[in-house]
Amino acid sequence: MIKNGFIYMMLSRLQGDCNYYLGKGNRCNKHLWAGDAKAQIKEMKKLYNELPDDQKPEWLTWEQILKYEKEMIS
Repeated sequence: MIKNGFIYMMLSRLQGDCNYYLGKGNRCNKHLWAGDAKAQIKEMKKLYNELPDDQKPEWLTWEQILKYEKEMIS
């Protein structure tokens, strides 16, 4: 469970970074944990996929990650 706890914390951090980046962060890469939008989304996908289906967070869906990807990388 410690591993999953870390994944949840990281996903929350990465999600918060994405929200800031798209809002008040003015799309500045320095506000992203990964330092780059593509790398940020790649890490989010990796972490999300490490969780078993029955332990995926309710506050972040795969569709939301794809929406971040579309908004941040296009």
